[in-house]
Amino acid sequence: MYNKKTIEDVAVAGKKVLVRCDFNVPLKDGKITSDKRIVEALPTIKYLLAQGAKVILCSHMGKPKGEVNPKYSLAPVAARLTELLGQTVELANDIVGEDAKAKAAALKEGQAMLLENVRFDAREEKNDPEFAKELASMAEVYVNDAFGTAHRAHATTAGVADYLPAVCGYLIQKEIGIMGKALANPERPFVAILGGAKVKDKLNVINNLLTKVDTLIIGGGMAYTFLAAKGYGVGKSLLDEEKIDYCKDMMKKAEEKGVKLLLPVDTTVCAGFPDPIDAPVETKNVSADAIPADMEGLDIGEKTMELYAEAAKSAKTVVWNGPMGVFENPTLAKGTIAVAKALAESEATTIVGGGDSAAACEQLGFADRITHISTGGGASLEFLEGLELPGIACLQDK
Repeated sequence: MYNKKTIEDVAVAGKKVLVRCDFNVPLKDGKITSDKRIVEALPTIKYLLAQGAKVILCSHMGKPKGEVNPKYSLAPVAARLTELLGQTVELANDIVGEDAKAKAAALKEGQAMLLENVRFDAREEKNDPEFAKELASMAEVYVNDAFGTAHRAHATTAGVADYLPAVCGYLIQKEIGIMGKALANPERPFVAILGGAKVKDKLNVINNLLTKVDTLIIGGGMAYTFLAAKGYGVGKSLLDEEKIDYCKDMMKKAEEKGVKLLLPVDTTVCAGFPDPIDAPVETKNVSADAIPADMEGLDIGEKTMELYAEAAKSAKTVVWNGPMGVFENPTLAKGTIAVAKALAESEATTIVGGGDSAAACEQLGFADRITHISTGGGASLEFLEGLELPGIACLQDK
């Protein structure tokens, strides 16, 4: 899965190249609030333009559910690309309609255009072959550079590869290069830190990682189901009763494989979940086996923070996915901050899976001290599960 052809392995000069990007940027009142995803796509776009390709960019934005919705138009993206590239990037007012086809046909070498939101067409998410064929008919080469949607088999992420030579851009190359090596051949000790609320979201990840890591650290809401599996009372904390036996099996599997499975030794408890989420809360630090019946664990405790930070600092490879507590609340973000800081200070290869953990590293200013922050939350999780991602499987092998 990791040895895919890239844009440098195919001739693109003078050719029309369809590039799937992830321009799903946050908007407020029609203005882009973070252009990070657009900036991350620039190396691939600039390379293709410099090679004299005629570049047709495409992306989804939001969930317009297969209908044209001006709120999700890519017009602000086209405007920002025009500024960043220093040349006009025209937006087609459709995807495979007359306007798109006319603008694509008129492209000159070294020029780029952008198709309208591909999810305005219901056929995109259904991976409709006719739609994929129409998209492919506008180009001669297909490039996927949208790791954030690589776990989805949609027309623009996988379908068009049936009709065009398909390669990856620099962003996907970096994702599969760094994450692929970490999973296939990591420098040891290899430590994985998993957080987040639900055990069921991470079942297969835990299972897969137990065959690869030296130490597996569990935090976040899902830790309480593990603590319950140890026979501890967890008070009003998040608990998935149906997964208690699964947690017991995982602890046994870790023991059999000689993998250290670290669980919280203490926890930060409150009388209840903060409402609103960032409201001031009164907290208490209690031992993991002494959570009061009327309290709720909402972050890892102080000793656990030290324990997890120590494990991260002594590792050679660390993968982290999911916060340690209710990260949106300043008082309950301490565990997540402690882990982010430990990764930033570690000499190891550090990989942070998208979503909340990536946001934590960025907000805290640690991003430049992390080896790799994944651009895809769901995609990086499925990668850690050892699943084949459709948007990568469809690309040509070297």
